[in-house]
Amino acid sequence: MPSHHFSRRAFLRGTGVSMALPWMESLPVWGDEARPQDPSSEAPVRLAVLFSGNGFHSREWWAKGDGPAMELGQVLSPLQEFRQKMLFIRGLYNAEATKGNIHSSQTGNLLSGAPLASGGAIRSGTSLDQLLAQTYGRSTKVSSLVLGCEKSNPSVHKDYSMLYSSHISWTSPTTPTPLEIYPALAFDRLFKDEVSRGDQSVLDAVLTDASDLRRHISSGDQRKLDEYLDSVRDVEQRIQQAGQKGQLQGWRPTLDKPNMQRPADGIPQDIAAHMRLMADILVLGFQTDTTRITTLKLNNDHSSLRFPNLGVDYMIHHLLSHSDSADWLKVNNFFLEQVAYIARRLDAIQEGSRTLLDNTMLMFCSSMMSGNHNNDQLPVVLLGGGGGRIQGGRVLDYSGKPERQMCRLYLSMMDKMGLRPPQFGDATTALEEI
Repeated sequence: MPSHHFSRRAFLRGTGVSMALPWMESLPVWGDEARPQDPSSEAPVRLAVLFSGNGFHSREWWAKGDGPAMELGQVLSPLQEFRQKMLFIRGLYNAEATKGNIHSSQTGNLLSGAPLASGGAIRSGTSLDQLLAQTYGRSTKVSSLVLGCEKSNPSVHKDYSMLYSSHISWTSPTTPTPLEIYPALAFDRLFKDEVSRGDQSVLDAVLTDASDLRRHISSGDQRKLDEYLDSVRDVEQRIQQAGQKGQLQGWRPTLDKPNMQRPADGIPQDIAAHMRLMADILVLGFQTDTTRITTLKLNNDHSSLRFPNLGVDYMIHHLLSHSDSADWLKVNNFFLEQVAYIARRLDAIQEGSRTLLDNTMLMFCSSMMSGNHNNDQLPVVLLGGGGGRIQGGRVLDYSGKPERQMCRLYLSMMDKMGLRPPQFGDATTALEEI
């Protein structure tokens, strides 16, 4: 029977760089000890929370039926292929978010259910992802990865800080988790020992170690290693090219031509490229077990993103949300396509008898049902199997039920990752159906 020849955390290493390896049949890197009956060990459960602000088209966010016969509204149409690995959850709400104003006070406690301070003060609650990061996430190089595609807004709106509408992840009640919007820095966080933008390619730094590893793994794992290294190289090259297309997001220049020298590349100016890079970094983080917890905020609530890539260039996201127009549906579909892309990539990565999507809980949500600010129920889709612990292909409807707190869902999700607090937010019991 094979035994562990590598430490629990298997890495490729180079000068200033360490890259955790994906699951391989030859490298039982996830178990604390070799199991005689299962030398390859079982892959861990991952959590990904994706968020987009301002809700969705009021008539096209719906699902009905079960399994392959499940029908989806037009907003959710990009998820058709994942119906059997999806839970559509209707009727949950966040009681504290119904107090206060619109936007800010509807978003800052989305993942905690905590009361929010008004008057421009900052006080929320530790969010679901960060509570898990402080426990479950400690066994990985990066306890959690918090990504975004739109800058934080530090202003105050209707007596509430707009930082609430800019952050869904909170390290503590008074500390929104720093949001990484630069793909290069997010990439460095995963693979470089010191987070800097540095010129050295991550792959170039570890090629010697990778060549040595190939001699000790099976032919199947050699192919898996090559595919993984190719995906890392692809992300590196796209980061280098980011910002060159000139499709501006969110704001418009006041000059036709620049009156200063062009600065170095930073945030991609093509929003589609920006989101896709962040999606691929999320997948890499899970694939290598460098992190097991990621939040990706695709935009702010009260967002000012524009979408020239969709031919919708005349109105910002927030204003579009107030119209159930064809353009609003087009933007909704664009966001759901990012969710589908991540799910598709995760589902293509095999981890033993399951896929990486099967070992993940991928939650997509917003802080209101539609642009009319209605949050008496919240839009929630959960993709993935949570390590074989969640049965997909179902619609769960909690509308009209007395105990329909969003935090009950979070207790259920934490349970799949081995964390069982007696209470979270305003909930004391998990949802039994999850």
